[in-house]
Amino acid sequence: MSNLIVEGGIPLVGTITPSANKNAVLPILCATLLTAEPITLHRVPNITDVRKIIDVFRRMGSTVEGDLDSGTLHIHHDKTHFDERIHRLPEEMRSSIMLIPPLLARFGVARIENDVQGCTLGVREIDPHVEVFKGFGAAIDHDESSLLVRLSKPMTGFSHWMEYASVTTTENFVMCAVLTQGKSQLVNAACEPHVQEFCEFLQAMGADIRGVGTTRLEVHGCERLKGIEYTFVEDFHEVVTFLALGAITGGNIKVKNGSYSHFPLLDKTFKKFGVLVEHADGYSTARVPNGLRVEEPFTKNILQKVEAAPWPYFPADLLPIFIALGARAEGSALFWNKVYDGALGWTSELGKFGAHVFQSDPHRVITFGGKQLRAAEVESPYIIRVAIALLMLAASIGGKSTIKNAAPIRRAHPQFVENLVKLGAKIEWTAEE
Repeated sequence: MSNLIVEGGIPLVGTITPSANKNAVLPILCATLLTAEPITLHRVPNITDVRKIIDVFRRMGSTVEGDLDSGTLHIHHDKTHFDERIHRLPEEMRSSIMLIPPLLARFGVARIENDVQGCTLGVREIDPHVEVFKGFGAAIDHDESSLLVRLSKPMTGFSHWMEYASVTTTENFVMCAVLTQGKSQLVNAACEPHVQEFCEFLQAMGADIRGVGTTRLEVHGCERLKGIEYTFVEDFHEVVTFLALGAITGGNIKVKNGSYSHFPLLDKTFKKFGVLVEHADGYSTARVPNGLRVEEPFTKNILQKVEAAPWPYFPADLLPIFIALGARAEGSALFWNKVYDGALGWTSELGKFGAHVFQSDPHRVITFGGKQLRAAEVESPYIIRVAIALLMLAASIGGKSTIKNAAPIRRAHPQFVENLVKLGAKIEWTAEE
């Protein structure tokens, strides 16, 4: 089932608890391979990428008990083995590349298919990862179908300055470093909330990581990591998404949120569209006292803008959510994606709703909001929050709309549609004809 049918124009009201962040859960699952002691994880989301990693673990002989319906997994890698001739990491999931460091640490070898990929956001090279693996002493053999990464001796620490703040490369560097001999340093490290959660998980296992939350990390290698029990925090992406859904439908959604400290810039960005966010007692709410309206900049000859770049900038992953708000709000706004070169081509689909959106180049679009919108059939590319952005606009418009190829939502947000139904939405999955 890949299409969504949305009967829009209904204000969404209620209280919701978001799931954990996919981009924290997946590297943490990979990091469990760094120890042979048992680990228990709570609030694990039931999403496709999680299930794929669990399947990889089981094929390698690991024990994974519990179930994703309850969100609790008991993982034990004491009998895990890896044979590069038979074990393949899933190529359709970009997070597969984060299995390489723990496999190197445990078995001295890892193999991954060439075509690792995730959402269709543009060119996403693996060269930065290869550079890290080589820096820690690994040899890389490359053929037409796969990469074979192999160690001839134990990894030793090294210092590295990344060309750009890549999240997965930062996580791979840290996983390589935590069990190496000596000290490792990373400059221009990614510091997104999910990277911080990942590092804090490893610290709980006994890793010596300094500078978490900054762009300079220092890791002192240790001999072993211990098993722990850990509960994932709420996904700030999903917190923002539910707040935006409440705002765009004229409703009122109260969202559980244990990470207020990550929200000052997000709150400021909401305010640019007339949405006021409040945090209290572990929850966040959004009000739209004067309707969705683009806040006019003090400098009169420029457009209001949202610039997305690596944290602590506004997150590129959330840009589609605010483009949907911009298409609805009175006034004009510029959206600038400084991270991906293929992430904005979908905005032409907004025109099918009657929205006026102009793509000025691969990285920038302008919304001219306040137009009369209508229900429509639109098609989503394979980008998680683009599917959600199209759903948001459909939910705000009276009548029946169809979001084709909406399946990417399932990669990050378990029970997302079911949660919207609890908030009053009329929405259902349907099989593609």
